[in-house]
Amino acid sequence: MFVRAYLRASTDEQDASRAKDQLKAFAAERGLSIACWYVENESGASLSRPELFRLLADASPGDVLLVEQVDRLSRLTAADWERLKAELSARKVRVVALDLPTSWMMTTGNGDEFTGRLFDAINNMLLDMLAAVARKDYEDRRRRQAQGQAKAKAEGKYRGRPEDTERNDRILRLLAAGHSWNEIMELIGCSRTTMARVAKRLAQAGMVKAG
Repeated sequence: MFVRAYLRASTDEQDASRAKDQLKAFAAERGLSIACWYVENESGASLSRPELFRLLADASPGDVLLVEQVDRLSRLTAADWERLKAELSARKVRVVALDLPTSWMMTTGNGDEFTGRLFDAINNMLLDMLAAVARKDYEDRRRRQAQGQAKAKAEGKYRGRPEDTERNDRILRLLAAGHSWNEIMELIGCSRTTMARVAKRLAQAGMVKAG
């Protein structure tokens, strides 16, 4: 059985590898080893996640996609979640989440066909439920953040998130030296969104110089 572990955090300031030891322990308890790790800092509310889709491209039928929680896989809208589920189904990848005990059976391969189909149905239903809860939590937090920012702006207190100038300067230097986006993302641990923002800044500076 091939186990592929997926670790995700929403922002560059968060540690996407935080749950690595938990996933290792879970696999070891079941006599499994994790063959590949896929780690990225991208929003779970977006389908634009290169490492997740690299995992799916690498996967073979029957492989396990192991996550700490369902919300690491999806905080997607209902439509995007259906797209991701269709991709998982087409590639016959089995999702196992530490916060979804019904999925743990996917790591055993034991049981008759009826039991397997029954647990599949239950697992899919609960995956849908937890994905919906994760999306609602995301929307609730976004709404509270927007309300807090609006209040702070009205009171003249809102300053926004300070820029990590040291990190961005490193990215600029590496880009200018000819390193690829993937090399820089792996070295610094930043997201593709951050790369795009800093690369745009470099391109604009180049245009100014050229003029």
